[in-house]
Amino acid sequence: MGFSYRKSVNLGPFRVNLSKSGVGYSVGGRGFRTGVSSGGRRYTSFGLPGTGMSYRKSGGCGCLILIAAIPSTILLSRWLLTSLT
Repeated sequence: MGFSYRKSVNLGPFRVNLSKSGVGYSVGGRGFRTGVSSGGRRYTSFGLPGTGMSYRKSGGCGCLILIAAIPSTILLSRWLLTSLT
């Protein structure tokens, strides 16, 4: 088994993920998150908090539709995330 490293820094709804392969960032809350992995791939993930069950989809197509369901304070965060890429 190889060496791995991952550290997450939470800044409100933003999360910066530091790993051996690079830096990724995401925005969202419990149960929903969208972001860019350290490899540059966009993703959207859903989870049921407390169960350990989750679903993650790579690609940017579904993000725009699903983001409409999250609170308006997160929408500003989404705009910032998109403007950074």
